[in-house]
Amino acid sequence: MTNSDLKRPLRVLQLTDPHLTAQSDGALLGVNTRASLAAVIDEVLKVHGQPDLVLATGDISQDASAEAYRYFGEQLQVFQCPSLWIAGNHDDTPLMNAVAAEFQADQRQWVQGGWHFVMLDSSVHGKVFGELSEEELAHLDSALSEQPELPTMVCLHHHPVDIGSDWMEKIGLKTREGFWQIIDKHPQVKAVLWGHIHQELHQHRNDVQLLATPSTCIQFTAGASDFSVEPRAPGYRWIELDPSGNIATEVRRASQFEFELDENSTGY
Repeated sequence: MTNSDLKRPLRVLQLTDPHLTAQSDGALLGVNTRASLAAVIDEVLKVHGQPDLVLATGDISQDASAEAYRYFGEQLQVFQCPSLWIAGNHDDTPLMNAVAAEFQADQRQWVQGGWHFVMLDSSVHGKVFGELSEEELAHLDSALSEQPELPTMVCLHHHPVDIGSDWMEKIGLKTREGFWQIIDKHPQVKAVLWGHIHQELHQHRNDVQLLATPSTCIQFTAGASDFSVEPRAPGYRWIELDPSGNIATEVRRASQFEFELDENSTGY
């Protein structure tokens, strides 16, 4: 490792909501999810090159199949770095965690590049909305108490704030008050990162940056009252983290990816 490597920020890639299936031709609203994930990965390598860490924030599989999880892990092998996976509402959490363990991607806490990452499971079996159990909230509080000096990013699947979309308000994180009570106790938390909403969002709550990211497959229409998708390209978030706590981030889309979206669908 060169001196310049030691001085540069930690490069983090967020991939979210790929909705993969066991079948290679599996599609979501007309979009082949393996092909769209491949296009996003190609865009990452073309534009940004190798990350130092990959964060996969849920709905990795649409059909909750071991084949989909294993396929995802195999595709991430192109990145020469660790990855951390958390479950979304479409995932089979125990099965996903078992396959993630095969790829050493099941860590609940991670320290790298002067940053601390805390991974939360907000999935609720059989439900679309999210909750953090008492055990999960205790894990969050304990993890943050263990590393009070390190700037921290907390990751989950469900959105913990109102995003201005009526239909998605009903399927966000239900246990928001308990979550934010813990976050507010720990000033080292610099960012909260999630998936689920299939669109870009960048807000602030006090000194915490709130970040959500386009799906690697279909995109939901921002601000829509009812379920709605729009024909925007699949994307990812690139984040550069300085040990001082500074965050630089951008969303990129695989604009060359060609697809035909079923815009008349009433759900997914």
